Amino acid sequence: MSRIDTVFKQLRSEGRKAFMPFVTAGDPDLEFTGDAISTLASHGASLLEIGFPYSDPIADGPVIQASYTRALGGGLQLPQIFAAARGWSDQVTSPLAAMVSYSIVYRQGLEEFVSLAREAGFSGMIVPDLLVEEATPLREICQREEISLIQLVTPTTSRDRALRIAESSSGFLYYVSVTGITGERDQLPAELTDQVGWLREQTELPICIGFGISKPEHVAHLAPVADGVIVGSAIVRKIATVGDMPREQVLSEIGEFADQLGSAL
Repeated sequence: MSRIDTVFKQLRSEGRKAFMPFVTAGDPDLEFTGDAISTLASHGASLLEIGFPYSDPIADGPVIQASYTRALGGGLQLPQIFAAARGWSDQVTSPLAAMVSYSIVYRQGLEEFVSLAREAGFSGMIVPDLLVEEATPLREICQREEISLIQLVTPTTSRDRALRIAESSSGFLYYVSVTGITGERDQLPAELTDQVGWLREQTELPICIGFGISKPEHVAHLAPVADGVIVGSAIVRKIATVGDMPREQVLSEIGEFADQLGSAL
């Protein structure tokens, strides 16, 4: 079992749901990323999703794309993320999951990337551009290293394919709430709860919903059918105000926002 499996087992035994915030590594710098991770963990984050900046993101909207551009513009490189993550994983008990393009993993080498991720304290990998047909080599390495390989199901994924993705995943299943890219939305699709409800009957994996979730009302709406919610752009947008506002003030606002979302769960 990975640490992510352990967290969901504990949450289910307590009748609770997971709150999983997303932050971009290195935006505006790695020191602040560590402070944001500590703040979110102390305000109820069950798990933490860490975005690995990439110059050609697959499904990220303008807010997260801009954060990647800022981080890369500062000269951020992969070894720096892994080095910093060793400190982050020591600071918090919440498991860390890397949101990383398969291009980065492939270029580093599957065996080496997973080994480096494990040494740095990551408990899971979310690889949005990894096709289920090509996932077996990485899945086998992750299984050996006790790292969860989390894969995505979208509203346009056929039911047969969704089942195949669920069988190929571990830790939890990432359900994309909307067709399109990440970003804050006023409303979520009306059919979302029915779609997730069907998938819930097909797999024992926890199901976490992401994309577009930015308000306590969204969280409260999804809590009955989801095992957890993932919130990214709304947090990254607050982090983008560093420089316009003091860092401590931004961290305080992030903590207050996390409290609001956690209460809605």
